[in-house]
Amino acid sequence: MPRRSLPCLLKDEFRGYSSAKFRQDLLAGLTVAAVALPLALAFGVASGATAAAGLVTAILAGLVIGALSGAPYQISGPTGAMSAVLIILAQSYGLPGIWIAGLLAGGLLLVIGLLRLGRFIAFIPGPVISGFTTGIALIIIIGQIDNFLGVQTPGSESAALKLLGYFRGGFAPSWQAMALGLVVVATMALWPRRWNARFPASLLGLILATALAIVTRWPVAVIGVIPQTLLLDQRLTLAAVPWGRLQEFVAPTLTITALGAVESLLCGAVASNMTGVRLQANQELVAQGLGNMLIPFFGGVPATAAIARTSVGIKSGGQTRLVSVIHALALLASMFFLAPIMSRIPLAALAGVLIVTAWRMNEWEAIHFIFGRRFKTAMITFLITMAATIALDLTQAILIGAFLSGAVFLNQIASLSVDVQAVDVAKLRQRGIATAGRCRHVRVAYLTGPLFFAATGTFNEAFAHMGETHALILSMRGVPLLDTSGLQVMQALHARVRRAGGTLMVAGAHDNVRRMLERGGLLDAIGAENVFWSADQAIVAAEQPPCRHCQANGSAAPAGPVPAVVASGGAA
Repeated sequence: MPRRSLPCLLKDEFRGYSSAKFRQDLLAGLTVAAVALPLALAFGVASGATAAAGLVTAILAGLVIGALSGAPYQISGPTGAMSAVLIILAQSYGLPGIWIAGLLAGGLLLVIGLLRLGRFIAFIPGPVISGFTTGIALIIIIGQIDNFLGVQTPGSESAALKLLGYFRGGFAPSWQAMALGLVVVATMALWPRRWNARFPASLLGLILATALAIVTRWPVAVIGVIPQTLLLDQRLTLAAVPWGRLQEFVAPTLTITALGAVESLLCGAVASNMTGVRLQANQELVAQGLGNMLIPFFGGVPATAAIARTSVGIKSGGQTRLVSVIHALALLASMFFLAPIMSRIPLAALAGVLIVTAWRMNEWEAIHFIFGRRFKTAMITFLITMAATIALDLTQAILIGAFLSGAVFLNQIASLSVDVQAVDVAKLRQRGIATAGRCRHVRVAYLTGPLFFAATGTFNEAFAHMGETHALILSMRGVPLLDTSGLQVMQALHARVRRAGGTLMVAGAHDNVRRMLERGGLLDAIGAENVFWSADQAIVAAEQPPCRHCQANGSAAPAGPVPAVVASGGAA
């Protein structure tokens, strides 16, 4: 499908728009806002920033990214996956580091979208994404243990080290904080799903926990003051950007960029299956880029499209991108009218929201499929990516998972099959192909699989002990790909056959393979008379005239099929 501009998307989206559709958008937007409010507050805290920063992020993302999005259903804001990245970044660079990396990542997303490179983001394999998602869920849960227990323990360079630190002890949990966290967990776990669309369980859990904390006056940590403004006191300014040290932020910038792009496009893929409306990936990346370049200057954290909020908007009957805008305006109203109440929400209650959300964000269906079917390579990829995510830097985790999957993929597609056979005259005659069958030195090599750098060893091994051959026919109908390394081994084989006084023939090459053979000069070296549409045609041509072996020895036509000489694979 060709790329469509934003004006074209908007024109189609709002064609025939009516008051009835607006009422649907309004209801869906308010519903999404009810779901997004507790998540925005929680993910703001989980990112190493503040609840206010999470709220500002959700508002600006809903307004800017939602308005410019590549589909009518995308709703962006702070997410659990992004917060897992940012909390580690905050420990090293503080809030300024989050803002600078977010700004740079936004610029990189914008460039990727403008260059129309969005489709390459989808090349990350499923087991890597599932392992990364599970690792992020564990990071979120581990990162909220302090708030859930009502304690404060020393920070660590990774989630794994942070988890190990709890086993050393040295802290006294607050039973009041744990009780408030359990109230939220129990509410979200027990609240019927059919009621969740009318009133989100996470919001109800926060209300119950906050009311309990206020009534009992338990000494627990709370969110604190939420400024009633979009322009927070703590925010990025151009003067604060360390232009001479931007290279320090390369790794976190790449991590935020990769995560933002992958999560946004995955959200679009899920929503596309639900609505039948395709996401314009490059336009979505442009929107994500512009939004994330703007948000740091207001004090927010990097945002990405959120599957939970997007799916709620779709299930609530949302029609257009006004759902995202309305949800943002509702959050803005809550900032001005509910700030005093939200400031008293216990951090333990937010921890409960995040723990349940992290548990649910796992791709359980994909995990069950991988482990239930015992796909060994997928299982290993999943486990290594998950372990790397919680033990190493997230940039390294993505690179390790992608490298591992690439290695597995190369190993799988490098399984070139080369089946070298002598001519079966009886079989050809059954198919109505007239051939004298005079020559025992015609060989047909049936190639199946891509002939590229990883398969050249198999190719050379197949022809290592070929014996006397008057004509060698390469049947390439099963070869979808030929690279320069494959072309070179074919040229070497051609030279070897010619030195032995034989002829190399090519049959059934696909157009892309044929073009590669032409560019490499191999077709000219072989000669147009030795290039055929099928192996059958090549066999008939190879026997005219008989080879020198038949002339010297006076060989007669074989009475039956010549026994197949198989170099690799079974006989045809």
